[in-house]
Amino acid sequence: MLPYLTLFTAPKAFTDPHTSLIQHNAFRSWRALGDSVSVVVVGGEEGIEEAAKAYGFTHRPDVRLNSMGTPLISSIFELGRQENDSPFLAYVNADILLFPEILDVIQTVASQAEQFLLIGQRWDLEITEPLTFEGDWVSSLKQTMHKDGKLHWRTGSDYFIFPRSCFLDIPDFSVGRAGWDNWMIYQARRQGWLAVDCSKELDIIHQEHDYRHLPDGKPHYRLPETGENIRLAGGRRTIFVLDDASHLLVNGKLKKIPLSWTRFWRELQNAPLLNSGNYALTQKLFQFLHPGKAKIEKRKQAEMNQKLANSGLGGK
Repeated sequence: MLPYLTLFTAPKAFTDPHTSLIQHNAFRSWRALGDSVSVVVVGGEEGIEEAAKAYGFTHRPDVRLNSMGTPLISSIFELGRQENDSPFLAYVNADILLFPEILDVIQTVASQAEQFLLIGQRWDLEITEPLTFEGDWVSSLKQTMHKDGKLHWRTGSDYFIFPRSCFLDIPDFSVGRAGWDNWMIYQARRQGWLAVDCSKELDIIHQEHDYRHLPDGKPHYRLPETGENIRLAGGRRTIFVLDDASHLLVNGKLKKIPLSWTRFWRELQNAPLLNSGNYALTQKLFQFLHPGKAKIEKRKQAEMNQKLANSGLGGK
């Protein structure tokens, strides 16, 4: 039977005990989605092949890497596409717990639109033990989520669900670094696809972790690869967040996000970029509307450019 959804991910190595724990929890939650979901695990780091085999997932170690050894989003998506001909694809971070409602949400949106990107907020929850996904696990886990979890700011995205006809061409972004996830929202808007915020209909749980897996333990947005991601995305004006989505999914219906004053000015600023690809005009509007932010951004960009030059990344 052809899977309805192909889910792909690029986990970290399973060497750190806590990282291993939360990734196994995530994989168990994905396995609980049933046979209509196919999972592709990408990467060649220690423990990945064994974990994929344990859950009956496809393992693809043949991912392309950047010059610093980080897997490329373009290659991850390509490997996910190659697995089968499922009508829908999804990239999900390997620390995310999913609920079976994800399939209903996809079906609901697909009945109302042909091309779309599904995104949404996450719940942050500290988990320190293995989870089981048997019996009434959905109600139990959601109860814990609401009791002990915290709804994350609307600036991050941990899943991207879309029809096979979308995102055929993706730049060589580095996974696990900032910028590429924002570009996904921007690209959906630029192409005229629906960018749907599913936060009200689809719960996901992000299992809390630190950044010890990154160089010097620094958050990903401070790394040179983030600067390179932003360059590949086209610049900082392509950094879109959930508030830049075009639609909401509410009670099973797609609704255009209403204009607030904040959204009005944001849409006005981005109109040249979204309508005609005029980055320069959008940048000028940003500088006019946010002179203080523009000054800070200029300084941070200079610092990031220096990091990029020192790292050897980036186009010439």
